[in-house]
Amino acid sequence: MAGISLTALLAGNGWIGQYLEPMGIQVAFNPRGIVIALIFIGLPFVVRTVQPVLEDAEKELEEAATCLGASRLQTFWYVVFPSIAPALLTGFAMALARAVGEYGSVIFIAGNMPLVSEITPLIIIGKLEQYDYAGATAVATVMLGISFVLLMVINGLQTWQRRRHGGTS
Repeated sequence: MAGISLTALLAGNGWIGQYLEPMGIQVAFNPRGIVIALIFIGLPFVVRTVQPVLEDAEKELEEAATCLGASRLQTFWYVVFPSIAPALLTGFAMALARAVGEYGSVIFIAGNMPLVSEITPLIIIGKLEQYDYAGATAVATVMLGISFVLLMVINGLQTWQRRRHGGTS
């Protein structure tokens, strides 16, 4: 459903696309559209990992940095960012893992143009429709390997986050 909505918004005659295309910016049916769709799908993973860390953050540390003369940027960079960095990395890794196998939301916005906007799940479907089971299995095995590596990275990041925050989260 998200893919249909994004296509309706970003296509040349869509709500947003009708203003972008006259400026020479085509979003639908090219890699830009795929990136937007994957951000739309992956953002909740980042938010869900960062939100609890921000809620548990000690406001006194930010106030102390301000009292000591730190600017807002310095307070963010030296106080807030180090505490949310593990959660951000975990969220981004989870979003990337989700994007590797995304099919539903991207199929409509991608266009599936060879060497332009092909996505891996559509390559697998195409190979299966051509009865190229070995090719489909090879592509799926590579995706499985990438997903496994990403899961290991996510597990390591979550372990690092727990150690950094003394067993919380």
